Amino acid sequence: MSKKYYYITTPLYYVNDKPHIGHAYTTIAADILARHKKAKDVEIFFQTGTDEHGSNIEKIAREKNAQPKKWADLISEEFKRMWKRLNINYDNFIRTTDKEHERKVQEIFENMIKNGDIYLGTYEGLYCLPCENFFDESELSDGNCPIHGKKVEKVSEESYFFKLSKYEDKLLQHYKNNPDFLSPSYRALEIINFAKSGLRDISVSRTKVSWGIPLLSNPKHTVYVWFDALLNYITGAGYGNRTPGKTDFNEIWPADVHFVGKEIYRFHAVIWPAMLMSLGLPLPKKVFAHGWWTFNGERMSKTRGNVINPEDIAKEYGADALRYFIFREVPFGQDGDFSSKSLQRRYNSDLANDLGNLFSRVLNMVNKYLEYEFPAKPENAAIFEKFTAMTPELDSKIENMQFSEALDKIWQAISILNKEIDFKKPWEMAKKNPEQLKPFLFDLIWCLRLIADWIYPFMPDTSTKMQIQLGIGKTDAPGIEIQKSLQLFPRKL
Repeated sequence: MSKKYYYITTPLYYVNDKPHIGHAYTTIAADILARHKKAKDVEIFFQTGTDEHGSNIEKIAREKNAQPKKWADLISEEFKRMWKRLNINYDNFIRTTDKEHERKVQEIFENMIKNGDIYLGTYEGLYCLPCENFFDESELSDGNCPIHGKKVEKVSEESYFFKLSKYEDKLLQHYKNNPDFLSPSYRALEIINFAKSGLRDISVSRTKVSWGIPLLSNPKHTVYVWFDALLNYITGAGYGNRTPGKTDFNEIWPADVHFVGKEIYRFHAVIWPAMLMSLGLPLPKKVFAHGWWTFNGERMSKTRGNVINPEDIAKEYGADALRYFIFREVPFGQDGDFSSKSLQRRYNSDLANDLGNLFSRVLNMVNKYLEYEFPAKPENAAIFEKFTAMTPELDSKIENMQFSEALDKIWQAISILNKEIDFKKPWEMAKKNPEQLKPFLFDLIWCLRLIADWIYPFMPDTSTKMQIQLGIGKTDAPGIEIQKSLQLFPRKL
C-alpha cells in the first residue's frame, strides 16, 4: 500500500494536570491545518493523545490518593472534553496506557536490543522529576532544570542505553538534505549545533520507576517515559498491527508534520528521527516547534496562579474567538504574551466591528433593498474576482503554518469591503443609481461567501453560520431568500 493520508500530529500531553492554553495552542494549530486540507479534499489522519507513564505521574496520583491509571483516566478525559469544547476534530486519540500501544512499545524495544542499538549499562546523571529527563550540568540554570526551574537530583542506576551517537552523521546529513524538516527555519541552527557538538548515547529505561511499560526480556526495567511516548506516532498509525482490516501503516506514515512546543524540540528533531533510523523507517517530513505563551509578561505556572484555562475564555467569548485571537495576535512559532485586554480589544475591534458589523450591514441592506434576493452567480463582481485571486496565496500561508499572516490577509479583505460600502454609500445609490445597487450588493454577498470559506479552518462555527445565512449550497436555486441577519459577535464591555 502507498501513502494515502496527510498525517498531522500533536505531542502527547502529560497527564500531570488539566489542559491549559499551551496545550490548546498546539492542538488548534493542528486542527487548523487539518480542516484546511480536508476542505481541499485531502484525506487527513490527525492524531493527538496523552502521555501517562512515569514517576511524576505516580507521585501526583499518590498525592491525590488515586491509582496512577485512575488519575490518568481522569485527566485524559479532561483533554478529550476540552478538545470537543474547542471544536477540535481529531481522527485518533492515543493513550500510552492503551494495551495495543504498550505491546508495540515492548516489541520495538526488544527489536532494538536485537539489532544492537539498545544495550545494558549503568547511568549516573542529573535528573529533573517534573521533566522526567536527564540534563548535562552545562544545560542547567543556576543548578536548576532549564524548563521547570527546579533543583535536579543525582541519579545512578542500571539502565538500557540507545546508541544515539551512532546516528550523529546521518542526522546532520538529513538536516542538510531536507531543509524543511527543522521548522521554523530560525530554530534549525539550535538543533544542528546540538548535533554537531557530539551526540552521546542516552538512557532509555528505569529500574526505580514502577509506573511504566516493563521490558519483556528484563521486567525489572520499565521503558523511559519519553521513549515510550515518542513511539505513539507510529503505534497510533498502525505500526505492528496484527489484526486484519485495521489501519494500514503504509497509508499513513511518514508523518507530514509533527507540531511540538519548543521545549521538546530536541526530543523530536534529534532523538525521534534517530529511533526511526534504527527501525529502518522513513522520517517525518517536518517537525514544527512553536513558542511559549506568557501571561501579562510572566511565564505561566500553577505556583504563580496565572495558568489560563481555555474553557473559561471559550465560555465568555466563544471557542472561535479564542481560536482567532491566539493565531492573529502572534506569528505562529514565536513566543506570545496573553493579556485579557488584548483579547477583548481583538474581539471588539476585529470580530464584533470589522467582520460582525460588515456581515450585518450587508445582509440588512440586502433585506431592505432586495428583499433577500439571492445572487445566482457572481456576474460583474469585480471585488469578488479580485478576492478570488488571493486564495492561492492564503492557501500557501496556511500550509506553511503562517497562520497570522493568513488572517492578516483575510482582514485586509474585510477592510476593503467596509471601505467600499462607506465610499459607495448603497443607501444613496438606492435613490440616485438604483440600477447599480443590485450588482454591488451581489458582489458583496459573493465576497462574504468567500470570506466565510477562508475563515473556516480558524473559526469553523462562525464560518458555518455565515454560510447558512449567505445561502451557500443553494447556488442552483436563484430567488431563495437569505436568512435574516444575526449578530456574529456581540460586543464585550
